[in-house]
Amino acid sequence: MICSVIGLGKLGASMAAAIASQGIEVIGVDISQQSVDRVNEGLAPVQETNLAEMIAANKDRIRATMSHEEAILNSDVSFVVVPTPSNSEGAFSLQYASWAFQKLGQALAKKDGYHNIVLTSTVLPGATRWGLLPILEKESGKQCGPDFGLCYSPEFIALGSIIQDFLNPDFLLLGEFDDRCGAQLEELYSRVVTNNAPCKRMSLENAELTKIAVNTFVTTKITFANMVSEICEQIPGGDVDVVTEALGSDSRIGKRYLKGGLGYGGPCFPRDNVALSYMARQLGLEASIAETTDHVNRNLVHAIIQKLEGRIDKGTTVAVLGLSYKPYSHVIEESQGVMLARALADHGARVVAYDPLAREMARGELKDKVMIVDQLSDCLEQATVLLVATPDPEFAALTLEQVRGGRDNTIVVDFWRLLSDVLDGQAGIDYIAGGRGEHSESNQDRLRKLWEPTEYAN
Repeated sequence: MICSVIGLGKLGASMAAAIASQGIEVIGVDISQQSVDRVNEGLAPVQETNLAEMIAANKDRIRATMSHEEAILNSDVSFVVVPTPSNSEGAFSLQYASWAFQKLGQALAKKDGYHNIVLTSTVLPGATRWGLLPILEKESGKQCGPDFGLCYSPEFIALGSIIQDFLNPDFLLLGEFDDRCGAQLEELYSRVVTNNAPCKRMSLENAELTKIAVNTFVTTKITFANMVSEICEQIPGGDVDVVTEALGSDSRIGKRYLKGGLGYGGPCFPRDNVALSYMARQLGLEASIAETTDHVNRNLVHAIIQKLEGRIDKGTTVAVLGLSYKPYSHVIEESQGVMLARALADHGARVVAYDPLAREMARGELKDKVMIVDQLSDCLEQATVLLVATPDPEFAALTLEQVRGGRDNTIVVDFWRLLSDVLDGQAGIDYIAGGRGEHSESNQDRLRKLWEPTEYAN
């Protein structure tokens, strides 16, 4: 089997490299001549962990072109990995996918043999069968089933670990038009994935729903942990890590994504809740859980600013450590750190910020609102309030002397509790660990008043 990958962005280029690493020839297609040239030179067209090394190691099996026709005529299976951005209503737009399917249909018209088209981009239920399949049949003059196959098979990956996630999935999600195309794709996956992941084959519509349902469930779990974290902060000796560790020990719940901290962000999680809510409304239903999860996550920064009232005055220099939506990434889309930095600046604080990878992206987003520095030490020297916004190992390695910076007092708000062993109880450090409650009189009073007996039964 020879594969083609339509779209050489982060996911597409990483998929092409990963498939080639398993001994399979891959043809990449992109509308960018620069991306095509870089792949043909054995270079990565985008930045992603291990992508450059993997393309270089497998350059004899990877080539790229701007011609959809060339790719279709010379491959057996085509993965379509193009953007499906959210529109104003929260649905996923098929604008780019429709154009790609038009080109693929025109190429199919010139091919004699069977070809399998696999949509990888995230779409809503019904989009593959009713939105995109008619384009293929119209442009090719052929019929899905006897003449070509159509599958919907999205990936569950995270930026920064795409190749690792693609080769080692928890499971393979495979929506199929019929058994023939599904069986062919499952056989291909068996040659590519390295962990014998189970393949869940189903209808196109069930697969489309499963994809957004998985992401929505994960974000609900994250938000639930953050709710528990807030409650712990109001209880004497409350500790979200103690609570969630016990919660996660229940096999019905599990420990992954169950950690109090800041909210979720990135290019996928936030929009999938909105999309599922949109889909439910179109069907005359409500997706209240998804809507609430999205609402709580988007209001988390506002709640933090309210908690910091009295500690951050106008003109206070505040350092935000972490601007990407997660460690090991330069992506700042829907980043809690970026939203927090902007909100603090709007509140009147002087904000300096640092991130190991996302500095340049954040400069373009925040412009003159926030001073983004190149060295972590620049933040530590200037700020009297430090906010640890991402659980990056560079921040976890900070020492007491670095944080003190020669000041009499430094406020540290550590949303991920990275530095509790280093800073908690130290002189000159006002250490606030997110998700942990102090043994304060106010915390004790809350519970005491809740349970004070007002009368005794006879």
